[in-house]
Amino acid sequence: MAKEGFYTVDIAGVKKDLPICPLNENLSIAGFVLFGDVEITVHAAKELLARLPEFDYILTPEAKSIPLAYEMSRQSGKKYFVARKKEKVYMRNPVRVSVQSITTKGEQTLILDGNDGEELRGKRIVLVDDVISTGESLRALERLADAFECNVVAKASVLAEGDAYNREDITVLGFIPLIEN
Repeated sequence: MAKEGFYTVDIAGVKKDLPICPLNENLSIAGFVLFGDVEITVHAAKELLARLPEFDYILTPEAKSIPLAYEMSRQSGKKYFVARKKEKVYMRNPVRVSVQSITTKGEQTLILDGNDGEELRGKRIVLVDDVISTGESLRALERLADAFECNVVAKASVLAEGDAYNREDITVLGFIPLIEN
């Protein structure tokens, strides 16, 4: 049983107490952050890779899912790419899409370097995120993948939040609720 103010999640056999964080006066979430959690990052990467079909590359949004994409890349030997939140000077012919995430105030932009997109073009890719809730970040990644005619063979996440857990088009390792205040 979780301590008061926490939600206990089971991530493919590993239990973690997540703090309950208010989004607004009506809704709270179980806050999940991979940064610094080596145990969960390594475990989740291994478990997700075991559940995924063959793929060539990984595509992930900046920032909280980067440790997972890196670890999946390290374990599989497959390269990963990051859709950035801001354009960088090194980017050539960047492609932009807008996204509205449940945990971020206001509209965000995801940007993929055109050179990265060309390397992804026509390849089998996996879209990876840390938590899927509304699915907006995944949809933004799909639009980037479509811009380069990628074959999205799987969508994967450590956790699904709320109704997203019932989606049949994503591979997830655990569930966290949307908590009404």
